[in-house]
Amino acid sequence: MPMDLRREEDTDSAGAWTPALDADVVAAPGADRDFVASLARGLAVIQAFTNHQQRLTIAKISQRTGIARAAVRRYLHTLAELGFVVTHDGCRYSLLPKVISLGQAYLSATAMPPVVQAHLDALAEEVGEACSLAVLDHLDIVYVARANSSSVMSPRFNVGGRLPAHCTSIGRVLLADLPAGLLEHRLKAMRFIPYTSRTVRTPAALLECLASARDEGFAIADQQLEAGFRSIAVAVRNSAGDITAGLNVIVPVARASLDQMRARYLQPLTTAAAGLGAALAP
Repeated sequence: MPMDLRREEDTDSAGAWTPALDADVVAAPGADRDFVASLARGLAVIQAFTNHQQRLTIAKISQRTGIARAAVRRYLHTLAELGFVVTHDGCRYSLLPKVISLGQAYLSATAMPPVVQAHLDALAEEVGEACSLAVLDHLDIVYVARANSSSVMSPRFNVGGRLPAHCTSIGRVLLADLPAGLLEHRLKAMRFIPYTSRTVRTPAALLECLASARDEGFAIADQQLEAGFRSIAVAVRNSAGDITAGLNVIVPVARASLDQMRARYLQPLTTAAAGLGAALAP
């Protein structure tokens, strides 16, 4: 059955590989009477935890979210009672496995039909490298399918993994498709962290990359997020012609130069993207 991978939310995100917190959202705009501020703040508390900060104090969560410490304490108490967090000596908190259930519904709903996974597997076998399918989620990309022919890939590229869009080839082809106003809004929220010496560091530099992706129909990210790896990506269009996802090939730099990335992988990627697009709902 065709499927729709599009994400329509427009909350800002930033940081290494997890969404940062939008102070306006946490504050709950008064004009929206249907907005549940307490729910937004409870989710913000959960989002404050990252791969690099797995145990946080109330003070640190308050700093990251902009929520008063007394309120953070109440949200953590509620989350602990529900089994989503646990306290360590009453000072530090960490997430419990139950949090996975919050994202599992999305991953289950967007699980790849066998025909889609078959296209990924065929591409990975053809090029002999890892291939991934991802969608844009605010300022990040989220991997929703993967075919891995490489044993050297980081776990962060697994299904469900989240990476900053501006540092990835998939992210760039998807950002390049955004309307100008929306792209401008997201650029203002981005944090241009220098993950490597090659990471794009300014909005102007990123805009040049996006213009190139828009003109050429593909994007290459050369050691933007992790030294030693390059990726090339194309957009995946559904049967209505709308871009719904991005498809890439990730390669250790020792195995392919920039010119070889284009020569070896662009055509197989384009062919696979066309096949994948036929399985995605308009």
